[in-house]
Amino acid sequence: MTGARGLLGSAVARAVISRGYECVVVQRNPAGIIGATEFLDDITAPKYSRSWLEGIDAVIHLAAKVGVTGSESSFIATNVTSTVNLLQLSRESGVTRFVFASSPSVAHTGKSLVGVGATPAEPRSVRGFYSQTKASAEIEVLRQNSPTFSTVALRPHLVWGPGDTQLIGRIVARARAHRLFLIGNGMALVDTTYVDNAAEAFVQAVDHAPAASGKALMVTNGEPRTVKETFERICSAAQAPLPRITVPFGIAKLVGSGIEKAWGDRETDPPITSFLVEQLATAHWFDIRETRKILQWEPKVSLDEGFVNLANHYATSK
Repeated sequence: MTGARGLLGSAVARAVISRGYECVVVQRNPAGIIGATEFLDDITAPKYSRSWLEGIDAVIHLAAKVGVTGSESSFIATNVTSTVNLLQLSRESGVTRFVFASSPSVAHTGKSLVGVGATPAEPRSVRGFYSQTKASAEIEVLRQNSPTFSTVALRPHLVWGPGDTQLIGRIVARARAHRLFLIGNGMALVDTTYVDNAAEAFVQAVDHAPAASGKALMVTNGEPRTVKETFERICSAAQAPLPRITVPFGIAKLVGSGIEKAWGDRETDPPITSFLVEQLATAHWFDIRETRKILQWEPKVSLDEGFVNLANHYATSK
């Protein structure tokens, strides 16, 4: 598998190992996954060793360039070209199952997504290089599905958990700096996914790849909450100040667009973007009944349990 150094990737690797499967991970820097065989390589390079694919039955591809900044070419190289190359090497090496980590953003064009399933990826209509390139990659992954090479795309939404430096870490950092705000009244309903549930979905996708072949499937906790409640529960768990500032949607969108233009291709993320404003102001929660049925999967850790785990993490990491 790829991408084992991140929150989700490391959880997936541990879940694979806990099932008794051999787990081989490849990335540029050590992941430190106990029980996994590690190969250090750069899968975005034009040529890299395929030795780690020898004897492998299934590939879980999670590595990606994320974020809202950076050049289009860098997103294409990491998210599209490397995925196409890995698909080819996997087929040539005798891999029979390929599970791809996609994103709900591949179908989010700025409008609310209310109780929908995995609608088609739309690389020409979605916002930002990340969403566009992930959409293109997902289309290629599913296109290569065949009777001897089952491909599945999972779209986990806002994965979080203890130790998360992305979603949770950024929210807490902004709250502690008194820079966390709500767009409008913060009442937009959004789905999030506790990391253990997302990891289990990827393992189930490997086990049930033939049944899920050629499909994109949504992965969430199935418990939509308002943005306001989500922020408050995260801040409370970290004992950080609750968000008190609200910004009208129109003003926030205008400011986000202006900052994006001024930011250019810098690799660091700007404080606000129009895409972030849309994410915080529009509903996006999903129907996961098909995922439950095909993968024989259920979210085992509720959001309430997850927030307790998060609070315990912050309490013991002081």
